[in-house]
Amino acid sequence: MGDVARYTAYNGTLTGVRSENDGYGAAMPTLANGKLSYLEIPALDVRQSADFYSRVFGWALRRRGDGALAFDDTVGEVSGVWVTGRPPASEPGLLIYIMVDDVEKTIAALVQHGGEVIQPIGADAPEVTARFRDPAGNVFGIFEQ
Repeated sequence: MGDVARYTAYNGTLTGVRSENDGYGAAMPTLANGKLSYLEIPALDVRQSADFYSRVFGWALRRRGDGALAFDDTVGEVSGVWVTGRPPASEPGLLIYIMVDDVEKTIAALVQHGGEVIQPIGADAPEVTARFRDPAGNVFGIFEQ
């Protein structure tokens, strides 16, 4: 078995495990035309941003072949990298939402790790959502599944 990615939620619960080399025993990404699959997230400090998303959302961290610090989401469907030299997406134009089990607990975790709530729960009722700014200033939403 090759490299193993372990996915943990904000509370430390193991949410998934994936091996890049087994192809059968672990959940592999769905491949389909038009699927959203890769994000480049602006960062002021790549390590700080990586720690934030790993601790709050349980994203698995890994090094790409070029040495860049990259991530895979908790189900291995979306991956990406943090990039410097790009301004943060500080105003919601394109707004990406991250699915969470519990918006209230996730808000507590993101504040604890340097994020800022910019739209509290309730603005999109009856859906349970919130919006936050990450440590680099990027705006994302969270929604409760």
